Amino acid sequence: MRVLLIEDHMPLADAVKDALQRAGFTIDHVGTAEDAREIARLADYALVLLDLGLPDDDGLRLLPDLRRDGRVPVIVLTARDQLTDRLAGLDGGADDYVVKPVEMPELVARCRAVLRRPGDRSDKLLRIGPLELDTAARSVTVNSTPLTLGRREVAVLEQLMRATGRVVARRVLEEAIYGFDDEVSPNALDAAVSRLRRGLEKAECTLPIVTVRGVGWMLPREATS
Repeated sequence: MRVLLIEDHMPLADAVKDALQRAGFTIDHVGTAEDAREIARLADYALVLLDLGLPDDDGLRLLPDLRRDGRVPVIVLTARDQLTDRLAGLDGGADDYVVKPVEMPELVARCRAVLRRPGDRSDKLLRIGPLELDTAARSVTVNSTPLTLGRREVAVLEQLMRATGRVVARRVLEEAIYGFDDEVSPNALDAAVSRLRRGLEKAECTLPIVTVRGVGWMLPREATS
């Protein structure tokens, strides 16, 4: 899942990015409202973390733009701790309101909790045959046995499972699993797909990842256990 972090305090931004990446998320980071409005139009985000004290605008004025379609959940991450501030954030459309300083494990847990809430995207738990992916927890099981995968392999698997029976183009996968600041080598995606295949084979999952040469990859509609 791709997360947008809007935070102008770089030490905190780096800590949040590191914690969420270790939890399996792909992170894009900006430090101004102007950049946030621009980048939000360029990618499909599963979650937004929003600081209110931005250098060029109040985050509360940015919040309606981020929630324009009503689908993307937003967690406010701010030093404003007054009741009036919390009410303004929640009434303005935020799904959660977190006051700084915050422990990173708690922030990760809050992100997962918001992503588990029912909404327009009801497919939080993806299943194909023996394979199951919890998109909020970023966890994978095969026949109920946990399968350890890297965050990029989980991101590839999520895109393929969401498009079962259809080819997912290379460009779509790259946009889903790499942030704008990531340095991506020409064969990085191929390597991630190969690692995913090896992980599934090691777990004795017979679900094949089919290569459509020159286009992308796909999972079949049905799998054998």
